[in-house]
Amino acid sequence: MVKSISFKSDMGTKAEGVEFDTVYEDLSSKSPLLLQYNPVHKKVPVLLHNGKPICESLVILEYVDETWKQFPLLPQDPHERAKARFWAKFGDDKVFNQ
Repeated sequence: MVKSISFKSDMGTKAEGVEFDTVYEDLSSKSPLLLQYNPVHKKVPVLLHNGKPICESLVILEYVDETWKQFPLLPQDPHERAKARFWAKFGDDKVFNQ
């Protein structure tokens, strides 16, 4: 069973064709489940795969890409992968964190 919370993470898992359940979190009153699975940052997103939590959008996307290889999210070429990671981080830093 895979559980995911977050738009970016959801898009990555959908692109890979991974079935998952979405759990909505009231961020003004964080649930014990969120605090259990992300005790460091205490925020979403969290991907729960086989009972193991993976936190942070970009880390989740890389995990999904490495775990479900049917439809790669990143290019095979190392330079192209590095460029894709650069733009993903740029988007995180400049677009999503404003």
